[in-house]
Amino acid sequence: MKQGNNDFSIYIEKLADGFQKNNSVSLYALNKMNLHYCIGCWNCWVKTPGKCAINDEAETILKSVINSDFVIFASPIMAGFTSSSLKKITDRFVGLLHPYIILKNGECHHKKRYAKYPRFGLVLEKEPDTDNVDIEIINNIYNRLAINFHSENKYIKFIHNTTTEDIIYETCNN
Repeated sequence: MKQGNNDFSIYIEKLADGFQKNNSVSLYALNKMNLHYCIGCWNCWVKTPGKCAINDEAETILKSVINSDFVIFASPIMAGFTSSSLKKITDRFVGLLHPYIILKNGECHHKKRYAKYPRFGLVLEKEPDTDNVDIEIINNIYNRLAINFHSENKYIKFIHNTTTEDIIYETCNN
């Protein structure tokens, strides 16, 4: 979440509260956490399978993600893409996969490390100059993440035209 963006923060908190009525929810304010970028050392594949060599708060998130049924990525759009905090953590998902490659839909993708992976959705806040190209790029990137993550990107929603109740309903009933 972008610091100082009260509307977005309030929306996400209301969304989490709505989910907590019938689900176990973990909410991570990535911009307030000690998270580092993936450095490409591949220790998570070779030396410490499934565990990142970087000692930060990502390990808590990664454990939560792999043990979830559904993950909602939430971010304001900044300079045409999701926040750097969200990019940091999704790049670190690489350790949740094997380094071994399989063919999937005629493409090379990483083999599963775990039996199940969560489905996910995106909840975004547009910038004043967000255009359809920005949205298409974001959607394509997260759809590609879903394929490699042996998952499904269920939706992309925008806080300015979607109620929290609609997101909860769509998440729990589809």
